[in-house]
Amino acid sequence: MKVVGGSNFFLEVVLLCLILFPICSLAEKKPLRFGKGGSFKILQVADMHYADGKTTPCRDVFPEQMATCSDLNTTAFLERMIHAEKPDLIVFTGDNIYASDSTDAAKSLDAAFAPAISSNIPWAAVLGNHDQESALSREGVMKHIVKLNNTLSLVNPVEEHVIDGFGNYNLEVGGVEGSSFENKSVLNLYFLDSGDYSRVPSIPGYGWIKPSQQFWFERTSKRLQSAYTAKPEAQKGPAPGLAYFHIPLPELKSLDKTNFTGVKQENGIGISSASVNSGFFTTMVSAGDVKAVFNGHDHLNDFCGNLTGIQLCYAGGFGYHAYGLAGWARRARVVVVNLEKMEKGGWGAVNSIKTWKRLDDQHLTTIDSQVLWSKSSAGTP
Repeated sequence: MKVVGGSNFFLEVVLLCLILFPICSLAEKKPLRFGKGGSFKILQVADMHYADGKTTPCRDVFPEQMATCSDLNTTAFLERMIHAEKPDLIVFTGDNIYASDSTDAAKSLDAAFAPAISSNIPWAAVLGNHDQESALSREGVMKHIVKLNNTLSLVNPVEEHVIDGFGNYNLEVGGVEGSSFENKSVLNLYFLDSGDYSRVPSIPGYGWIKPSQQFWFERTSKRLQSAYTAKPEAQKGPAPGLAYFHIPLPELKSLDKTNFTGVKQENGIGISSASVNSGFFTTMVSAGDVKAVFNGHDHLNDFCGNLTGIQLCYAGGFGYHAYGLAGWARRARVVVVNLEKMEKGGWGAVNSIKTWKRLDDQHLTTIDSQVLWSKSSAGTP
């Protein structure tokens, strides 16, 4: 039977969408936006280290807990956090699975993200240094993640043909629907692949954010700032940005208990960054929009400290198959971004960024509440 040209075109589009499933499915997803109450809440989950579920033992818990403790405790903690905080976005900052202990990486990924998927809350993920240590390559892990329900993750920017790593992308958070900022991104989220391990024989240790990624970040930041300062509702400064990646920057080593909130209790070096400085911190300072960076990797660090106007924050270890300290509760970080209430009613630009942590104890205890950034203290017009 002869097929008319229009039908051929339709079939070609369908086939294209099947081939490019993550991109096409993303276009259909509802965009991120501040709610009518003028706030946007992000739950950060770092280092779940998920493996095979019930058969995977816990690490660094009290002996009497071992018999009943497994990956399922990690799942239960995530379910409790989602129910308690009701975030607008869940962000997983790497080592989502401990792939070397997983018999099937794809199934481990499905199980690790299952509470986020079933919650119908949008979520995003980046990779750590353990996610790819199985039959699935680093690219394969990210390609699996982007096909899961409710995720906003991307393998890489669709406009970039050459970029290092897998999982470099940005998300825009629009203003309140019906407000004058409805069509502007008033909060920008950057996600980057900080790598796993050095591929340079003369440089030992962990990976780092490469020049190609920094170039993409700079271009993206400039584009977003240009849109934000253009009419309508032209703003005089950039919209605040938050950055998420796994391995911490070397600059965290300059922070100590005199200028941070939380604890630093990793043995030895204290900050497990790359052994070289990629310059990404300087890149962010020069861009001028990033107000806070959120990492995982060092499970026993959970502090935030300000350096040159950027808050550098750990979430603290979340997963029970990850190393920790017996008696030191697993934890998660929450960030709430609040908009400015306008004189004539309605909501404007971002007014403040606040954070706290929740512990996996009987009461999901809240600790270390602090303001990371505010419009008034920054002196923004």
